[in-house]
This record gives sequence, C-alpha cells and structure tokens, in this order.
Amino acid sequence: MTKIKEHLKGAKTIGIGGHIRPDGDCVGASLAMYQYIKKAFPKAKTHIYLEKPAGYFGFLKGFDEINSEFQRDIDYDVFLCLDCSKDRLGKGEKYFDKAAKTICIDHHISNTKCAQIDYIVPDASSTSELVYQVIEEEQIDRDIAEAIYVGIIHDTGVFRYANTSKKTMEIGGKLIGYGIPFSKIIDETFYEKTYVQQQILGRALLESILFLEGRCIVSVIGKRTMDFYGVKPVDLDGIASQLNVTKGADCAVFLYETGLMEYKVSLRSNEHVNVAKVAKQFGGGGHVRAAGALMKGTVHDVINNLSVHIEKQLQEKQRC
Repeated sequence: MTKIKEHLKGAKTIGIGGHIRPDGDCVGASLAMYQYIKKAFPKAKTHIYLEKPAGYFGFLKGFDEINSEFQRDIDYDVFLCLDCSKDRLGKGEKYFDKAAKTICIDHHISNTKCAQIDYIVPDASSTSELVYQVIEEEQIDRDIAEAIYVGIIHDTGVFRYANTSKKTMEIGGKLIGYGIPFSKIIDETFYEKTYVQQQILGRALLESILFLEGRCIVSVIGKRTMDFYGVKPVDLDGIASQLNVTKGADCAVFLYETGLMEYKVSLRSNEHVNVAKVAKQFGGGGHVRAAGALMKGTVHDVINNLSVHIEKQLQEKQRC
C-alpha cells in the first residue's frame, strides 16, 4: 500500500473498527484515520466503532464520536480494520463482513490477513506508525498528530521497547513539530495512574512469584480481588510491563480472572522468549515481546501450560 486515499476514492460510506478492549495504539490509529477521512473525504459518511476506550484518551479529537453500541444497520462501501484481524473486531465484525471493500492495516505478526486489501507490517512499531505512512503528510494537522503520537508511545513504551526503530523516532520528532503537548500526553495517558490503579499494581507486585529458576515471573489477580478494589480490566494495564522489568527475569506473565476457570493472559519478554509464539499455542497472538491469550483452567493449569513453552525457548537459547 502506498497511500490510503487511492482505496477510498468514490466511497460514500466508510466504517472504521479496532480490536476489543482497545489499547492506546488501537485508539490512536483509529481516531487518526477517522480524522483524516473526515478531512480528506468530507462528503463521505464516516463512522468509527470501538468498545468504550479509557477516559484518559478523551482529549483526542473525535473521541466523543466513537460508537460503542454497534447499533447501526449499514452496509459500508469500505470498512477499515485497524490493529487486528477481523476476528478481534468484536461486535464490529458484522460491518466488516457486509462491506463491499475491506482494508486491514496492522503490525501484529499473528494477523490472519482476512481483508481484500491487507497492509501488515510486523516490523512496524505500531499500527499508528503505519497510519502515518499511508495518509498524505499535507493532510496531517495537530489533532491527527496527537492521535498518532498517542498510539506510537503506547505500543513502544514511550520509545523504550525493541520495536522502536530509527523511523519510529523520526516520525515521533515530526509529530512533535506540529506543536502537540507531548510531555503532557505521555504523563497523562501512559504514566499517570489513579490511586486504585496504584493499589492493584502494588498488590500484583507484592504477590508475584518467580519460577523457572528465577527466569520468569508471574502474578495473578482474581475476580474477588478486582471486586474488592473496584477495578476493571483497563485498570490492570501496565502491570505485565512492570513485572517485566524485574532483574534476572526473561519473561513476565500476568493473569486476571475473566470468568469461571477463565483468565486473560498478558505476556512480556526481553530478548530470550518469543511470547507471540507462546500465545499462539493457546489461540492468542501479538508481538515477539508482548502478546496475550485467553486461557481456561485453574491458575496452576494455565501457568503450567505456559511454562512448558516458555522453558522450551529458554533451553534452546541456552544451548545456542
């Protein structure tokens, strides 16, 4: 794909969707694309669908126009699937299936390439970086720059993760050039946490356990604990990454209970474990250094099943 405008010409109705439980990259990429289309194709009827994002993204232009009810009955001329495959669109999948043309832009190596036009670049730092590349630079303004910047910093850990490239940094510099309040954006959407979020983070760290001879760390938050603190899944963002900075640990595993004998698993690693490969074994996916899956069983079942695949990779690296 060179520029997205070539694939949107003539479309009277355009839909945009992202994955369930949208993170910063999903929200940033989707809102940047939404703003761009509204600006470049003002006559097109354009809608954006996402499960309700975290409130701290509320400053982004177009946030209040996000449809989280998925109640419209419309067959789109073009539907864009951002930051995921169609099977992770949740309720938005119905729009994808009925659209005349489908486009998928993503950077996850696990993407199943389900659209008529797929632009999948696993080496990219984020889908937001790809959105920057496919829209015309002259169309980018401060509002679009803010959305793209949010997406990039959230998927790169503020330019710390291994997926950050020279190109990523160059794009970040260009976005800052639009006069965006980059320090404030970083503080308020990435680092700042509520008192309750700090409490649940502390609980997760306090109850974490090292295993596989200290090369892996795991922590579990049960439904009862979530209810006690009054936290939702979005309040657990960042715990896996915090576990991953434990000295000596090559891999971090964070689980939280989503139902009876069901857990959402977040995996993070440094250089020795491809967690996307581990997650794929259990129907999940993601990136080499950050991935996830939904697993069933007791806590011990889940950890034991994961450890088999993690240990195998650690042993292979050791032999090398």
